[in-house]
Amino acid sequence: MNTPVGVLLSGSGTNLQALLDAAAEGTSFRIAVVISNRRDAHGLERARQAGVPAVWIPHRGKEREAHEAELVAALREHGAEWVALAGYMRLLKTTLLAAFPQRVLNIHPALLPSFPGTHGQRQAFEYGVRIAGCTLHFVDHGTDTGPIIAQGAVPVLPDDDEDALKARILGLEHELYPRVLRWAVEGRLRIDGRRVHVDLPEGEEAFVWAR
Repeated sequence: MNTPVGVLLSGSGTNLQALLDAAAEGTSFRIAVVISNRRDAHGLERARQAGVPAVWIPHRGKEREAHEAELVAALREHGAEWVALAGYMRLLKTTLLAAFPQRVLNIHPALLPSFPGTHGQRQAFEYGVRIAGCTLHFVDHGTDTGPIIAQGAVPVLPDDDEDALKARILGLEHELYPRVLRWAVEGRLRIDGRRVHVDLPEGEEAFVWAR
């Protein structure tokens, strides 16, 4: 039986689409519900088109913990056992993380611990790095500070602009997220302090290098 996963997002949902596509092709997880704090998030429409419950839970005018309690209630209502953040632009605190201990994943468009927070691609490009990428990590109470599971990297080419670099990093995100979520629900991840040990399936790696 495929493990039910709840996805939180705030925007267009391209990583959600990668997860939906993987689930449709057959994997060990299914998307049970998609939740957004923005009513106009295109990711909600992607969920509806895939026949997945799409839920809008606004955060404005609410205490953070009260809003998270609503998220937890919706996730539990739809049976989610794991939570995948896919461009969810809100920091999570105690309530949700306590409800899903070591079961909340996030993808960040930079090679952590460098360039945490918003606009990781822009930060890396403006800093002048030669290699950029993305990071899949567990979520803790900090900003992109949780234990790292997997990373993907691309070179920054001489004729790149921010948009070109962002597009190539996004391609890595779409490749890595379904893979890591599958490892997670299959029980292949073990946290040991800051390190995550991965029981890798044959032929798979926790790192992707794309030219």
